[in-house]
Amino acid sequence: MNPTLETIINVIVIILVLGIIITIHELGHFLMCRLTGIEVKEFSIGMGPAIFHWKKKETQYSIRLLPIGGYCLMLGEEEENCEDERAFPNKPLWVRMLVVLGGPIFNFLLAFVISLILIGMAGYMTGEINYIAEGSAAEAAGLKEGDIITRLDGSRIYDFREVSLYMQLRKSADPVEVEILRGDETLNYTITPQYYEEYGYYIIGINGGFHPDESGEYYVRTKANAATDITRSLLEVRYWIKATFMSLKALVTGKVGVNQVSGVVGVADVMNDTMKEAKADGGIYSVVLNVMNFVILISANLGVMNLLPIPALDGGRFLFLLAELIMRKPVPKDKEAMINVVGFVLLFVIMILVTFKDIRNLFV
Repeated sequence: MNPTLETIINVIVIILVLGIIITIHELGHFLMCRLTGIEVKEFSIGMGPAIFHWKKKETQYSIRLLPIGGYCLMLGEEEENCEDERAFPNKPLWVRMLVVLGGPIFNFLLAFVISLILIGMAGYMTGEINYIAEGSAAEAAGLKEGDIITRLDGSRIYDFREVSLYMQLRKSADPVEVEILRGDETLNYTITPQYYEEYGYYIIGINGGFHPDESGEYYVRTKANAATDITRSLLEVRYWIKATFMSLKALVTGKVGVNQVSGVVGVADVMNDTMKEAKADGGIYSVVLNVMNFVILISANLGVMNLLPIPALDGGRFLFLLAELIMRKPVPKDKEAMINVVGFVLLFVIMILVTFKDIRNLFV
């Protein structure tokens, strides 16, 4: 395939992926409104100027130019003292909380459904150790191939990617408490990681997540049945939620620099590169699996980020509702609006800065 045509197709796929994730998020808010009798004035996918729109009953549906978000505009959000019983502010507090949480909940549901499909097709990863580097801290401690890691520093491990993420974000030579399952026996080790220049972080010298196939020659994912598919899909969503929180913690504590934060452009660039590599290595089937993995990652990440108590995000709106619950009266609308505007402006500035950084990295 022509490289330029391949890139165009990849860009279309990326826009569709982002559009679907945003649509599902806003659909969560929209369906909660429908369920609770709140009038929706506009349901928009994308931001900025409208490409096209249409109206059905009281709701205008819009597709806008920039695939960086969307919104579900409810009756009473813009009007002062709207007395219509279908207005958002006139609904009971628990209803408003449910509507605000609808978007993130639907993102987690999307991540779970795609996980069901992905794991059903490709299987799942475990905490099994497949490789121990010669001369590594793990070898010196006595770990063996076939051991299954179950805990790191007391944190439960289900998937070897958790081990890799933990070591990447740890940035410390402090000893690591490792619990492993060897056959029916549970063993505990204290391992001091070593710094590897080529990786840029401390490691204990292991790799894994797979198990030997019947021939013993290749390592493969574990196949799922109906029961393990559901369980492992929940654990897949758990992994990406955990990864998001761990990354945010590392960012706040300075273990990860702001230059490592990516926006829409950065994510799209990684997706494009990954799809090209997947096509070269495993064809269309591999591309489909990788695209599904990105849907899970981005959807779970979006769900978590929207729950952060930041003004202009769902978490910020939920915080105002919690304040109303505690104080037994709503936060004054003008103060809420002012805080949301400030939050939106700050988020927009951060998004622009991150986007410029991503664009600059494309040419470095």
